[in-house]
Amino acid sequence: MRCVIARYPFELTKSEVRESMKGIKPEPVTGESVIIDRRTYPVKQVGEVITRQDRRDFSAGEVTRALTRLGFTCRTAPEPEPAPAALTPLAAASALLGTPAPTLLGTPAPM
Repeated sequence: MRCVIARYPFELTKSEVRESMKGIKPEPVTGESVIIDRRTYPVKQVGEVITRQDRRDFSAGEVTRALTRLGFTCRTAPEPEPAPAALTPLAAASALLGTPAPTLLGTPAPM
């Protein structure tokens, strides 16, 4: 299949991509990823191997589109987990004791 990555045309086939990635250890995934032969690779790592170009020369979207058209399963970047809400020292102590924290002075705690 013909595709353009970083303004350069490439003729890629699924078997060629698999062969290129054989023996290459996947880097930790922090962004978009692709599954090749039961291994999950960062899209930029695969793009660098199959195009022999520097990762800064192409976008993850270009490689993702090409790999999806070849039939590989691509995944988007995982959503970051929200930071837990910071508890006041009184609320933290109350949570440890298993009782509700008191609210503002003069108002009863909700039941």
